[in-house]
Amino acid sequence: MTPPPAPAGPRADLWHALVDDAAIFPPGNAPLLEATATYAARAGVAADLVASFVLRDTDLPLVRGFGGAVSVVVTGGAGQISGPVALCERLGLTLAGLEIALRDLDDLAANVRRVDAAVRDAGIDIPVHIEIPGPATAGWLAAADEVAASGHRLKFRLGHVDRDLVPDAATVAAWIDAALDRETPFKGTAGLHRAVRHEPEGGGAHGFLNVMVATAALWDGGGVADAVDALEQREGATLAATDLGNVRQWFTSFGSCSVTQPLDDLITLGLLAPHPAENS
Repeated sequence: MTPPPAPAGPRADLWHALVDDAAIFPPGNAPLLEATATYAARAGVAADLVASFVLRDTDLPLVRGFGGAVSVVVTGGAGQISGPVALCERLGLTLAGLEIALRDLDDLAANVRRVDAAVRDAGIDIPVHIEIPGPATAGWLAAADEVAASGHRLKFRLGHVDRDLVPDAATVAAWIDAALDRETPFKGTAGLHRAVRHEPEGGGAHGFLNVMVATAALWDGGGVADAVDALEQREGATLAATDLGNVRQWFTSFGSCSVTQPLDDLITLGLLAPHPAENS
């Protein structure tokens, strides 16, 4: 049997600000004040791995004196965008990005246009990640066209507490292919706690390293079938040996309720060197 190739070795730029701290979301459900304190206390390689702190717009009034960057999940429609933006300014919070899921399933493309108009009215120039529900149907692709045309980004929901609702590899590969075809960056959310695809009780869970490898395969000219193979790969050594190139230009980050698990997996795979000041 031919042994798997050796890991590519530490390459810190691939992992910088890869994880958005979503500790207060399921299944972590950490108390808000505890989660913000943990975020602020990180140092060393753990701090470098983490980007923004993710919270709902309804959580903003509870945050005081937080010095980190926040990504705000808008819990309503396009009309609810301006309020959180103004509140962040009043509270002195650094707004790193907005995340919003489309709600008008009958006309997804028009919904994107309404979101874009609300963002422009709010006068902000930050990343806006738009989650388009469902598989990559014609309506989904039309909405993705609008996201690309407006200069916003996509958000893919890759996990769910109900395992039956976790998108399969073919669906995820089609999403990534659509994003790259439009040269539109994207982030992931839900379920990407571990680097490598695995089988927890109740069904499969995608790995963030699988998503990176699938993205690299598509960007390098591979087909959707190649991306599906990458998403279904369960050998960490094989994934770790892949040249990921400039994959972070497209796969910008993922929200995770755990920072410890992604960090530990990267160290175990030899992709990230531990640091004495590590605090995850």
